[in-house]
Order: sequence, then C-alpha cells, then structure tokens
Amino acid sequence: MSVSPGQSIVIIVDPYSTGCMIGQEIAKRGYKLLKLWTKNFSDDMKTHIPISCRDVAYYAEVQEQNGWTLEDTDSAIRQAAGPQLTIIGCIAGGEAGIDMADALSEKLGVVTNGTAIPNRRDKKVQQELIKAKGLRSIRQSGGDKFEQVEEFLKSEHYPVVLKPVDSAGSDGVKLCQDFNEAKEHFHRLLKVEAVNGGMNKEVLCQEFLKGKEYVVDQVSRDGVHKTTNVWVYDKRPTNGSAFVYFGLVPVDPTTDIAKMLVEYARGALDALAIRNGPSHGEIIVTQDGPCLVEMNCRAHGADGCWVPLARALTGGYSQIDASVDALFDTERFDALPDLPPSLQASGLMVYLISFSEGIIKSTPGYEVISKLPSFIWLQPSATIGSHVDFTVDLNSSPGTCVLVNKDPDVLKKDLDLIRYLEEINAMFGYETRKTHMRAPSFAEKKPFLRRAASEGAPSRFMSNRMDLRGPLMKRMTTVDASKECVVVVDPYSTGCVLVKEIQSRSYKVIALWTKGFSEEMKTHVPLKCGEMIYHAHVDEQDTLADTMKAVYKTAGVFRVVACIAGGEAGVDLADSLSERLEVRTNGTDIPNRRDKKIQQELIKAEGLRSVRQAGGAKFSDVEEFLKTEQYPVVLKPVDSAGSDGVKLCHDFDEAKEHFHHLLEVEAVNGGMNTEVLCQEFLKGKEYVIDHVSRDGIHKTMQVWVYDKRPANGSAFVYFGMVPVPTDSPEARMLIPYIRTVLDSLGMRNGPSHGEAIITANGPCLVEMNCRAHGGDGNWSVIAKAINGGYSQIDASIDSYLNKQQFAILPDLPPAPKASGQEVMLVSYSRGTVKSCPGFEVIKQMESFVYLESGVKEGTFVEHTTDLVTSVGSAIVMHHDATVLKKDVARIREMEKNNELFEYKVTGSMFKAASKVNLGGIIEGVEGMGV
Repeated sequence: MSVSPGQSIVIIVDPYSTGCMIGQEIAKRGYKLLKLWTKNFSDDMKTHIPISCRDVAYYAEVQEQNGWTLEDTDSAIRQAAGPQLTIIGCIAGGEAGIDMADALSEKLGVVTNGTAIPNRRDKKVQQELIKAKGLRSIRQSGGDKFEQVEEFLKSEHYPVVLKPVDSAGSDGVKLCQDFNEAKEHFHRLLKVEAVNGGMNKEVLCQEFLKGKEYVVDQVSRDGVHKTTNVWVYDKRPTNGSAFVYFGLVPVDPTTDIAKMLVEYARGALDALAIRNGPSHGEIIVTQDGPCLVEMNCRAHGADGCWVPLARALTGGYSQIDASVDALFDTERFDALPDLPPSLQASGLMVYLISFSEGIIKSTPGYEVISKLPSFIWLQPSATIGSHVDFTVDLNSSPGTCVLVNKDPDVLKKDLDLIRYLEEINAMFGYETRKTHMRAPSFAEKKPFLRRAASEGAPSRFMSNRMDLRGPLMKRMTTVDASKECVVVVDPYSTGCVLVKEIQSRSYKVIALWTKGFSEEMKTHVPLKCGEMIYHAHVDEQDTLADTMKAVYKTAGVFRVVACIAGGEAGVDLADSLSERLEVRTNGTDIPNRRDKKIQQELIKAEGLRSVRQAGGAKFSDVEEFLKTEQYPVVLKPVDSAGSDGVKLCHDFDEAKEHFHHLLEVEAVNGGMNTEVLCQEFLKGKEYVIDHVSRDGIHKTMQVWVYDKRPANGSAFVYFGMVPVPTDSPEARMLIPYIRTVLDSLGMRNGPSHGEAIITANGPCLVEMNCRAHGGDGNWSVIAKAINGGYSQIDASIDSYLNKQQFAILPDLPPAPKASGQEVMLVSYSRGTVKSCPGFEVIKQMESFVYLESGVKEGTFVEHTTDLVTSVGSAIVMHHDATVLKKDVARIREMEKNNELFEYKVTGSMFKAASKVNLGGIIEGVEGMGV
C-alpha cells in the first residue's frame, strides 16, 4: 500500500460485539481506528465490548447527530482524523452500522458494497432480491401497517414467523400459531425497542421453514467469496420459547451438505451485491433445498466467542483476520483457500441454558467448565450479583463457552457434563429469595385452584369410565346421626373431603377455625367438593374452656360425637378440644406432637432411626449443629405444610441466611413461623404411608412413593405419587416402622400419613402428619380403585363413628385391582395462558380418570418450583400397566415441550441485550486463541 499503516486510519461504524474484535485485529496491524456512532444507537449497547477488546485504543470518536446529512458526517470524520491521517477503510462494526458503513465507504472512495441496493440488510428486501435471481426464497409479506400483511396472514399456512425487518439474533422473533396471535405480535413489535436501539419500523411475516438451520461465514473481496466456516445451530424449544440456541456446531466444509450451502450462499451474496467484507448467511435446508433465512451483512456476532474454535477448525485462521485481509492485504486474501480444509479438530460453541432464576451468589458451574479437558474459552453474561432468568432467547443465555478437543469422545463427555449441570441447576448458587420459600397463604398444595374457584368455571374433568369404580360400601351408624354433629377444626384441602363424607352419613358439621388461620385458606376447597355448607362456623376463643362453650352453644340440641382435624393447622386444637369434650382423641399427653423436632426426639427415645437435627427460635440454638453437620442440610419451619419453606442449603452461610428468612415470612397456613428445624439430608426415596387408627389399632390404607426431582432451580419438586404394593420389600420394611412411630407419638385415633425415607441403614422418619393425607384428596380415587372400594377418607370416619365397619377393614390393603398414579403437572415455562391444549390430550388418554387444575385462559402460570406452583393434578389409571406407562410418558413429553399451555404474547419476549449484565471471560483465558 502506498500509505504506511501508521499514517492510515480506519472507520468502524458502531463497534460492538464482534466488531470490536475486527477493530482489534486492524489495530494489531498498525492502523489507527476511529469509532463512529450512528444516531439512535443506545448508550447501553456502546458498552457491549468483549473483555479481550477493552484495551483497544481509538484515535478519535464521532457521534452522528440528528439532522446530519452524509456530507456532514463525512466532514466530521475528516476533521476528527486530521490532515495527517489518510482514511483507507470504513466497515460496519455491528448490525446497526451497516447502512452508514455502505454509504460512507462509497462516499469516501474506499472499498465498499455501495448503495446501489439501499438497506440491503432489510430481510424483506433480501428475499425479494434472491427470488428475482431464481433462488429458493421465503413466502413473505411485510410493512409498517397491518393492512399490508393481513391478506398474507389470512392465506398462509400456520405457523408463521414474525420478526422485525432488521432484528439481531432472535430479537423479537416469534412463531405464531394463528391469525389472532400474529396480529397481536405485529402490533407489539411496533411498540417495543429493538435490540440495537431505536424502535422497530416494519414487521416481516414469513412462512415457517422446517429443517435444520445453518450458518455460512464468508469473506469477500471484489466479488470473490471465500468461505471461512460452515455451522449448524442446535436450536430447541425450551422454557416456553420455540427458539432457544443450545449451540453452534461446525460442519465439515468438504461434505456435500456444506458444498450445497456454500454455493447457495454465494448466489445470495451476488444477488445482494455484497462484494466486499464479512458476511454470514443463515440458511435452512428444506425438503426442496436450501432457503435463506437472512443474510447478515457483517461479521458473525456473539462477541466473537467462536473465533478460537474457528482457528482450531481451519488450522489457523478465522473470519476476523480474513476480513482484515480482504480490506487491506489482498495478497494474504488471495492466499486463503476457497474452502477451509476438512475439520482439523472437534469442537463447538455452547450456549449456556438457565432452567432457573435468581440472584447469583456463586458460580460453581464456571469452575467445573474451566477445568474440562476440552475447555478453551468461557464468556459469561451472568456473574456474582447478576440476576439470571430462564433462558428463552440469545439475550437471556447466561453465557457461552468454546470446547475443542482432538478426541470427539472426550468432547462429547464434556458437553454432556455441561448439560447435566444445567439440568440440575448446578451452574449457579443463588441468594435466598422470598420466592423460593413462597407461602401464598392460601394453598397447602395449589394456589390456582383457589383462584379458579373464585373466578368461576375452573378446569375440572372427570372420566365416565365404569371399569374403575369400586363397589358401593354402605356405612351404617348405631344411632340417629341426624341428631349428632361433628366438629372439624380448620377444614381445608382434604379436610373438606372428610366433611363431605361425614355429611353423607347425615351428621351435621361445625367448622371450627383456629386463631391466625387466614381468610384465604378458608377458601381452599377442592373443586370436587363444590360449595361447603356447614351447620355453623365457630372461631377459637381465648381459652380452651371458652372454645368448648362456644362449640356447645352452636351445637345446640345436637350431640357432639367427634372432633377431627381438618388440616395441619387444626391438629393441636383438635387434640386438646376432643380430650376436653371426652370424645375419641389422641389427647395432649404429648403437647404439639406435630412439631417435627419433637417427633424426632420421641422416636429416637424409642430406639428408632431418626434424623440428626437441631432446632430453635434463635440462630444460636442451631449454630453448632450447622457448623459440624455434613452439607447439604435441610431447613424448614417446624410446622410447615407440604414443601412450604423447605430448602436444601449447601453451606453454613446459606443455612444461616435461610434460618433468619424463615422467621420473617408467613407460614402457608397463616401466622408467622416461630421455630426453624435444621436436619441432616437423607439420601433415598421418600415414601408416604397412610394409616387410620382406632384405640391404638393401626390399619394401613396405602403406601406411596413420591416422584420428587430437581426442576426449575428447586431441589424439591413433586412430579407424582405412585402406589407401592403392600407386599413389596419396601412396604414390609416401612409399615412396621411407621406403626411404631405412631405408638411413639401417642397417635391412637384417626388418620395419619407418615413420610419416611429408606436410607442405607433402613427407614427414617421425615415427618409424621397427624391428619389425613393432603393434596386435596385427589389420590382417594386411585386408592378406592386399587383397594377395591375404600380409602383413607371413609376409613377415617369409620374410626371415629363406626366401630363395626372399622373392625372389618383389612389390616393391609388387598392385592392391587388396578395400576394408577397421581401425576402432578409441572410447568417449565411461564406466561399468561391463552389456551390449554395439553388438557384436551390428557382427557383423551386411555388411562384418564380425573384432571383438576385452576389454569385456564387468562391465568398467569409460573415455572413449577414446589407444590404451590404445580399447575395441576391428573389421576391416571388402567388395568394394563403398559397403557399407563405410555400415557404418563406422553404427559411428561408435553411438559418438557411446553405443550400443556399456549401463552399470550408478553413483553418479556423482547428483552434487549442492552439490559443484560455482560460479564467477563474467565480470568487467564481471555487471550487464548484470539
């Protein structure tokens, strides 16, 4: 070149992301740099600079002003460069800078793509140009008014893709399933900010192309195109989004598929008159050949994370240095091969996926990744203190990493480990959050049931199958039940089912509400119970004597024959009041027997395996235990219901933080938590053993095993409850253990369900619930069918009111009469529900019996992290176990693919990268291969 690099300057328009890496390469060759910011380019995006490029120095900086003409910009550039420097190039540093770079480079008389095709990055224009050249193009329509696309949207086969005409990455892209959804998204796009700043001006509606999506990276000089890499996207539906990038995988350029893609992409470049500089075309291979999605008239983005991988694959060069060669070193460009050689290594770029959300406290996953044999580069966009959300697009990915290895088996092993860390949410440690222990004060199990009941028209479906109905069992009473009444303390959830059973036997029922029991919880009525009508309502008084008087006064002429707990919060009062009323009782010899700490102390005194634990109202009560116990440890309120407030803590600081948090939040049943229990973490499957007792004689109703798994960032999510045959080895071990526990706790009368884990050294009690099995009693349908006609519900009332019937109940249930289970529905996405197509699929299953959910149109669904955020419960049952297995597998498939619900468009779909906390590259590796 006639001008030395030291006397030359290159303009980079909007240098961010990979554009900064091109600037860095230009600076390495001795040229000076001038950054030009286009008007409307956001200040946030100006800070989007890869860590490895933050030391790049710019000679001058120019900001385009409103009202400037191209001549004004040219004058400002020349003035900033000064007479001593010669402007030898002008390139786009990012998507937003392409139009200015084309116009200004043409004006300056340097290497250019020119303006013969105005706004060539417009996706609509691109498709029209390649169509005119006879290349396969997308059926499409676009405009800034809905009338311009309306006819297309009425005639095109759905689904269709809507996107801004100049979007970057997956910004604003949505797969719309019908006309109304497309119309709604069209108007939405014109109201939200684009990822690069400024408002979207036009919307493009396109046919949905089915097939794998590829990327062809090329560099051109005077119309000569040289391919630097061919890639294929690993894109999957995740977290409720149809398009989530999991990775970028290299394709061997010598394969037939790569050669077909390269030929097509070069034809597209010619059609768009892209003769100089970098480009990367996104192409889908359809049944009738390759079809352009869009041609990005700039270098491949993603902060250039792929550069070390590209150099390893090609044997030493990438699109970055080839772009600089094309502009400023024709000899080196001419020496580059037309196509790269066959892949020189195995590798890929991994987009990290978050299946949880929260404030990051630690990043253990990063440490694991950095020690993998294939590790090259890690660029996190989420670091300590950042808020991580569920990954739904490129902008919400918590980072990227590059893996390269000569051995493809080692590479696969490392990739599998990363995906496993994501799946079990081990990538990050989160700060304790209120949402993690959320107790919404109105549901022992599912808040949406209460909401749906209050709004009317809840989602409740019952099969009419006759084959699973058990025989009718007549319940007799020895006296005139119509003259007697039963007190049920805090009747909610399954307690309401007990009430209905009592009322079916002609008894009057008095609802007795304990102090502090929330008004919202009083409305927690299972949908199958319908309206609850009581003889009367009574509130607990200041003293037990006054409460008894209030009950007697309310009962009037009716004789009180039983006092039963209708839920967890009512256990203590039911024990003390039944004792005072001199009806069947467990008494108060053991005060507050539902206290989990007391339970463990009592069974330990009887020589039973118990949990190592410490509890109290002050942190000093548990501090020594938390310092000496092996982690993780479990923290919970001493009287929690369901999974309320339960958290698996992995270190002392996390446990301390959660301890104090529990004492500050409301318990699920109302009132504040008063004590916290810290326990060893028991490893093993968790079982539930349902009993009904009368005068110390315990009869087993059912044995269940919980299907509990980590999901959506939570360690404890219920996926289901499966019956266990009582003649199985597990049941034979559990039943005698639990009956001894009941004796230890003085549980002589009424229903109970014990939760126990079978550890390496035998069964160990998690907790004994001194009441009927919860979960709204949905399980009773299964129990009756399996047992041949009875369940814990009716047996509980027998134990109080029908001695003869209780006596003839078997000690253990008979051999199962059917196969069934409760499937607790799990949401892997969130949003406002538009429809529930998955429910229709479940209702048509051969094994379908019952489905209950409050989710319907307009309901806001969260990711399922506990019982409270479960989105429903399905009872499935069939005499053929293979049919049941097939149906359950289909339900789980629908959950994973987010097919249970269709969501309305929400603003969260358009979260711009400028709002993401951009982190750095792991220390010590930022320069590797770059």
